[in-house]
Amino acid sequence: MGDTCPESGRFTDHLWDRTKPLRAAIENLEFLRRLGDGTLPLPAFRCYVEQDELYLTGFARALALTAAQAPDPQTAAFWANSSATATTVESTLHESLLAALPPADTAPEPSPTCLGYYSYLIATAATAPYPVAAAAVLPCFWIYAEVGRDLARSAQQVLERDPEHPYARWVSTYDAPEFQESAATARALVDAAAEAATASERDAMTEAFTVAMRYELMFWDTALHPLTWPAGDEPAGDTA
Repeated sequence: MGDTCPESGRFTDHLWDRTKPLRAAIENLEFLRRLGDGTLPLPAFRCYVEQDELYLTGFARALALTAAQAPDPQTAAFWANSSATATTVESTLHESLLAALPPADTAPEPSPTCLGYYSYLIATAATAPYPVAAAAVLPCFWIYAEVGRDLARSAQQVLERDPEHPYARWVSTYDAPEFQESAATARALVDAAAEAATASERDAMTEAFTVAMRYELMFWDTALHPLTWPAGDEPAGDTA
């Protein structure tokens, strides 16, 4: 039997409840705790910003593909505008943050988690029905909105000491009313998609949301605990 809506009537409440252990793990991440109290090492923050900038390129593509499947012009406009925001407003923020941080020794490349996350979203948006695509991209809106709001509270002392602190600039973006409103709209659109979906599609929506939430947890965590690619660029030995 397919997943059904909880007593509240919102399918997204069901998704939120199903991923409670993952959300608890995100809330307890050392990376977010140290980001909130201002003790996060700058190299770790730079690693996160670099990976997030790379991720946004793929996320924007997934949003554009989701918009192409949308059931009506208003819904399509939201996903398309969100795609444009990811490639302009948020990317501009990342570029300005990176310019204020110590330079890196090498050009960044997507980590295994980063590549896996945005590749999953693009593949889902390109091959799955619209309700599943919408559910897959929702965690990036919802979790960032929650994290931003929580960090804004915990980082208040950091903000008072140094309003231009790079962590403060990041927090102010995702705690901004405009972003919180976008997250609420994305959630409402997923609820609407679930109402029109079949039972099997709702099952797939739950799975897609859960997979994306797993990637959210891994993405945050790898800023302090990087996953590296296996070495594969050594010169080949003589075969003669």
